[in-house]
Amino acid sequence: MDLKTELSKTFKGELDVSDETREFYSHDASLFELKPQVVAFPQDTDDIKAAVTFVNQHKAEHPELNITPRSRGTDMSGGAIGESIVLDISKHMNRLWSVTPTEAHVQPGMLYREFDLETLKHGSILPSYPASRDLASVGGMVSNNSGGEKSLEFGKTDNFVTELNVVLSDGNEYVIKPLNRDELNAKMSQDDFEGNLYRRTYELLEANYDEILAAAPNVSKDSTGYHLWNVWKRDTGIFDLTKLFVGAQGTLGIVTDVKVNLVPKPAHSGTLVCYMRNIDQLGEVIPTVLSHKPATFESFDDNTLWLSFKFFFAFINKLGFWPWVKLALQLIPDGLVLIKGVPQLILLIEFTGESVDEVKHKIHQTRLDLEKYNFTYMEEDETEAKSRKFWLMRRESFNLLRSKVKDKHTAPFIDDFIVPPARLTEFLPELRKIIKKYNLLATIAGHMGDGNFHVIPLMKIEDPKERAKLEPAMKEVNNLVISHGGSVSGEHNDGMIRGPWLKEMYSPSVLGYMTEMKHLYDPQNIFNPKKKTDADWDYSFAHIREKF
Repeated sequence: MDLKTELSKTFKGELDVSDETREFYSHDASLFELKPQVVAFPQDTDDIKAAVTFVNQHKAEHPELNITPRSRGTDMSGGAIGESIVLDISKHMNRLWSVTPTEAHVQPGMLYREFDLETLKHGSILPSYPASRDLASVGGMVSNNSGGEKSLEFGKTDNFVTELNVVLSDGNEYVIKPLNRDELNAKMSQDDFEGNLYRRTYELLEANYDEILAAAPNVSKDSTGYHLWNVWKRDTGIFDLTKLFVGAQGTLGIVTDVKVNLVPKPAHSGTLVCYMRNIDQLGEVIPTVLSHKPATFESFDDNTLWLSFKFFFAFINKLGFWPWVKLALQLIPDGLVLIKGVPQLILLIEFTGESVDEVKHKIHQTRLDLEKYNFTYMEEDETEAKSRKFWLMRRESFNLLRSKVKDKHTAPFIDDFIVPPARLTEFLPELRKIIKKYNLLATIAGHMGDGNFHVIPLMKIEDPKERAKLEPAMKEVNNLVISHGGSVSGEHNDGMIRGPWLKEMYSPSVLGYMTEMKHLYDPQNIFNPKKKTDADWDYSFAHIREKF
């Protein structure tokens, strides 16, 4: 089949089959490579409907046909690449329809940084932005159920999505939003495709209610599988399909429109910076910090610190020359502190408030409570002026790894696990042993308040000996995470890297319910295959990039 020619009969947007474009779209921010047959740029929802209808009509003859929705390609799990049709919504479907201080209506292709500029005009933010906030889109945040440094206070994206427009497998667009019991009954009474979906979804969730509820990972945030336990709530009588689609990575349908709630941007913020020589008392430090209710509680390790010092000149492009000079001068006393010993962890504890004095009081009270732990360095910064350098190190560590270390490449394959914070004192030394066992050069940064960590090894993936480390190292780390009551993904989702591990996360019956849900909403498997319940490691491993 001449895919471009046939699809162009009903698709108005651009269709690109050039080698250059197909090569570019064969990668996202993950380890993997899948080269599409065609890259399509829909002008509007009608184009997306046309693409879905086209694949439905030709799937029997051409079983390889499928659709992978994509926006900005920042996905680290391989969720934004596919071998058939890649549907890039970011080129045309990137408008902001409306915004108020409390809510916004936006197309999924809009860059978060542009969206953020508009919401800030109203004094508000969508606080679930990820570390890739300058590169990511709103639609990508919805698809991955993104979280980040503010998740400790506000939770993840699914807490803010109030309504979605979605093109489903029948090629039609539907509005999904929370329904009360009467509204749900009305939907289920419909004798059509939509009514059947609501009936069968409700029946599955109701029949297995207690088992599904008990399957929810016992951590503060999670991005694995389908969050069936959040869709139907008997106690409230609310049935909310947005909870199914947020975090589904485009495997159930294609999101075309998004409505979200916003929160006021805090008037003032400040940070307490602490150096931990060792982590022996981490199990006590974490609840002590959390008792003071910080807005954000982040950390990064000694490798990240040294990397930031080594490549500090790279921050000039990010900051501009004179702000960079000012920041460099501020680092001199911090460098002198390191003479006392290099810390294993740097803690960033952020507080917000309505005044500088309020923030200052919160920071100082926390410091007084933490002094018994004998940190080698503690700095109070009630205006974020002095701590900015540390936030820069924390937020830019992945970009530094990816762009500045030329003989190795970032290998995000154990990059997003989460364990209960109380287990970190025991967990982190065991993690370091695994990293050392496989001789991995890796930075460790994370959301300390949640116990969510990002470990980004640097590897020569093109070397067969290095590639051979991936599966056994991943297996050891994931088994360690699960043994400590954690989840293999707190924020970055499943995709090709963690989808194969869902069978370790969930019982056969609960994974079966998730698989049944995938089949119900996508009976011909046309939406982003090999990324969730049908992912398998043999397929993923066969598509690890050969060149970087």
